[in-house]
Amino acid sequence: MDLRAELLKSIWYAFTALDVEKSGKVSKSQLKVLSHNLYTVLCIPHDPVALEEHFRDDDDGPVSSQGYMPYLNKYILDKVEEGAFVKENFDELCWTLTAKKNYKPDRNGNGVVSHQDAFKLWCLFNFLSEDKYPLVMVPDEVEYLLKKICSAMNVELNSCELDDYFSQESQGQGGVTVWQFLDMVNSGRFLRGIEQEAISMAVEEVYQEVIEDVLKQGYLWKRGHLRRNWSERWFTLKPNVLSYYMSEERKEKKGSIALDKHCCVEVLPDRDGKRCMFCVKTSSRTYEMSASDTRQRQEWTLAIQTAIRLQAEGKKSLHKDLKQKRREQREQREQRRAAKEEETQRLKQLQEEKERKLQELELLKEAQRQAEILLQEEEQRRRQQHEEMQRTLEIQLQEAEQARASMQAEMVLKEAEAERQRKRILELEEMQEHLQEALQQEVKARQDEESVRYAQARLLAEEEEKLKQLMKLKEEQEEYIIKTQREKQVLKQEMENKNKCLEEAQKQLEEVRVNRQRVDQDVMVAQRKLRQASTNVKHWNVQMNRLMHPIGPGEKRTNVSAGGFAGYQPHLFRRESSLK
Repeated sequence: MDLRAELLKSIWYAFTALDVEKSGKVSKSQLKVLSHNLYTVLCIPHDPVALEEHFRDDDDGPVSSQGYMPYLNKYILDKVEEGAFVKENFDELCWTLTAKKNYKPDRNGNGVVSHQDAFKLWCLFNFLSEDKYPLVMVPDEVEYLLKKICSAMNVELNSCELDDYFSQESQGQGGVTVWQFLDMVNSGRFLRGIEQEAISMAVEEVYQEVIEDVLKQGYLWKRGHLRRNWSERWFTLKPNVLSYYMSEERKEKKGSIALDKHCCVEVLPDRDGKRCMFCVKTSSRTYEMSASDTRQRQEWTLAIQTAIRLQAEGKKSLHKDLKQKRREQREQREQRRAAKEEETQRLKQLQEEKERKLQELELLKEAQRQAEILLQEEEQRRRQQHEEMQRTLEIQLQEAEQARASMQAEMVLKEAEAERQRKRILELEEMQEHLQEALQQEVKARQDEESVRYAQARLLAEEEEKLKQLMKLKEEQEEYIIKTQREKQVLKQEMENKNKCLEEAQKQLEEVRVNRQRVDQDVMVAQRKLRQASTNVKHWNVQMNRLMHPIGPGEKRTNVSAGGFAGYQPHLFRRESSLK
């Protein structure tokens, strides 16, 4: 995310804050004041007369964001130079404009964060939000930011409660707005039981780490270059420089160490009464430093190595790089999810295709059964016709034999009748030839039926092969579903373990409360005894004052009483002091 995109996010909040009627347009007088303030905080020289001329009142009416963008790009954003202005002052200007309209903290003072902490959370939100307008932060980034804040306070974020919050809130825009985020933090739902001062320190630490690119900071002992003495300094590590100050207020800067890809950090052995030593080597000088313990030395060396790696890779900010990686991981998850949905859709289509082919197969089988029934009926009909024809021929042959016998007997007498019988025999022979042709056609029909049955068997074999492929795909789908169910059971077991840990923590909290009540009762008993002792002391003081009252003249026991009480007085005083 470049400087222009960062500035545009804050300016967008300022522009929308000036849009009172929520029409997407702002009056020219307000835009003139906004532009003048932007010129001031961004340290851009400008001509006030030209500014007045550009935003003079006319009949065009208010200006939309699209109408203001050409002026903003040409006269402001194109002239901005990185490092020439204080980014925090620019953010405070935009925050002041938008918070006055949109930020509504608890009027009774019960909010979790202060106004300054809300400003820093607003800056962190702008840094982690998506590069789309209106600006929103996806749930993954919200969880990341809350975990950073809780980690700075050495507490653990309740992820289950955060998931419940996201499930209850509407996510129509794909995330939460900054005002929803601030309301969520101010509600104390995720920072319950933590003091406001601790939250403020944690927000400041995360703000310095993410916005100001402070990789690490803390006290270290540094060895001087000329006098070679050791001095304790407050060090602040950024990706390109390691600065050191007199104290953690960072008011008096003592020096800095420029870091580049040629620098390196090395661990040194203990010497000169110093332990946990390491050095930073640059192209011009070697800086020796000493940490408080081995863990601090390891953290400092790893942080400096990270800064050198960023310089070698040409990157200016660690968290910008981490944000880009998290965004790429989210995109990859979305792609995997889309691929999974596509695979599920494809399997569904294959299942539907399988069912359709099974239906077609059933239809083919039914058609085959119908065809077989028809063929059997036709065969039966042809067989009956053939039998009838054979019986007819047999009858006719018998009649012909009888006629021939009769003709031979009566040949002479019935020559004419014999001629008619010969003609009848010729007709019968012609009919027999027709029958022979019909039998040949029947044989040919049987051969055609055999070829059709062979083609049908081949189609059935192909259908069985496709059915095996579909069964294989179904088995792979069932294995994938079983694997997904196992992963779901593992996640469910982890959630149950976390719930058990939470219940044990609640039981321990109840025990602490009972012990506190018991101690409070003991304190009340001690106070009651103290009041009783004070009452006894007052009573003895009164008795002593009464005994020490002087006796009037003429009484004989004056000296004895005076002497006796005088000797007894220190003992009473000592007793009174001991009772007190």
